[in-house]
Amino acid sequence: MDQPIADTPAGGRTAPQRDSLSLRTERRIRDVLDGRAVGRGRFLLFTGPAVMASIAYMDPGNFATNIQAGAKYGYGLLWVVLAANLVAMLFQALSAKLGIVTGRNLAELCRDEFPRPVRLAMWAVSELAAMATDLAEFLGGAIGLALLTGMPLFAGMVVTAVVTYAILLLERGGFRWMEIVIGAMVATIGLCYAIELFIAPIAWADAARGLTTPRIPDAEALTIAVGIIGATVMPHALFLHSGLTQGRGGVRDDADRRLLLRYSNREVVVALALAGLVNIAMVIMAAAAFHLGHSEVAEIDQAYRTLTPLLGPAAAGAFLVSLIASGVSSSVVGTMAGQMVMQGFLGWRVPLIVRRLATMVPAFVVIGIGVDPTRALVLSQVVLSLALPVPMIALVLFTRRPDLMGAFANRRATQVAAVAGAALVLCLNAVLLAQAFGVPVPGLAAG
Repeated sequence: MDQPIADTPAGGRTAPQRDSLSLRTERRIRDVLDGRAVGRGRFLLFTGPAVMASIAYMDPGNFATNIQAGAKYGYGLLWVVLAANLVAMLFQALSAKLGIVTGRNLAELCRDEFPRPVRLAMWAVSELAAMATDLAEFLGGAIGLALLTGMPLFAGMVVTAVVTYAILLLERGGFRWMEIVIGAMVATIGLCYAIELFIAPIAWADAARGLTTPRIPDAEALTIAVGIIGATVMPHALFLHSGLTQGRGGVRDDADRRLLLRYSNREVVVALALAGLVNIAMVIMAAAAFHLGHSEVAEIDQAYRTLTPLLGPAAAGAFLVSLIASGVSSSVVGTMAGQMVMQGFLGWRVPLIVRRLATMVPAFVVIGIGVDPTRALVLSQVVLSLALPVPMIALVLFTRRPDLMGAFANRRATQVAAVAGAALVLCLNAVLLAQAFGVPVPGLAAG
């Protein structure tokens, strides 16, 4: 008799769910797969994995990049945000498909399919990326709290740590409550930026042109565009999504997989479209508020202090609430992804408190020794750029293999798009790394 499968962030099959909401969700998913349930509400049963992964595209790192793009170039780089989001949709869909079809997550497949030295090197790089991810997100939440309440940054970090750990405890009861909480934070971020768009004096015709007309005004704009695209596809989101979909619904045959993939692809489109709209809204808000007269705004705290006199306390407050929600939720998801990476590559799971400390302590150390938070965020993006080839290349390789994916192996058009997307993102990340280490890049040196 089939037992409910625990969809935990560590991935893999564990004990039956203890949480009644998760149990009911699993049973209702099974009813849909068996054809016993009909109705418009079926889609909501399958909603959760892509929503959680979408947090990676609304994390504090996106705030800084989008603010800089809008302040410096107005609406001119909106098309870059759109292009980056389309690449993200493709790779998150591939990650979800991998978990649904194989029943294993990306880290587990890397462990099973690559030689031991390669596997250990991949794990080390991915683990470092998980820590860098959580560092950036944890700092973002702390900066937001410090600006909103006036508390010291270190105190904001303590509060962020406590809240994040409390949310992570929801995982023990099952997957559904965690998905609901993260979904509520995604909705909060979206609502805050809807408020920003209502308040800001937006030139909608210019915004439409910026979204549909690709152009790079100068070398600095190219640098910012590279930053937007190169930092969009996050390593932890690719690992995480494959684990959140594995074992979901107790898949029995290819008919189940086909139906799950249909719902998963719909969720990816909806969730990533909403994340893309939030990023577009960030750029539009920055363009409307800062481009004429305050184009030098490039940092989060600078944006907040400038927003207050320009658009009023409501706009500034909405900005900080969205930043706090982004920092806390992305820190939760980053920790979950780190747990999945460790268990997938090594085959064993560490206690939550140890995992939380492993990613939290570096942030305290960074701030404790006096490193500028913005500088820390930049350094974390460099680490992520170094780690990104691991999940992207592995995902492209695995999803094209008929021996792993069977009838669900990538079709030719999908594979061509995946290779092109991976090449684009990896080349742009190489440019970011070259800039970070002071290596001259042709075409970016002059404008």
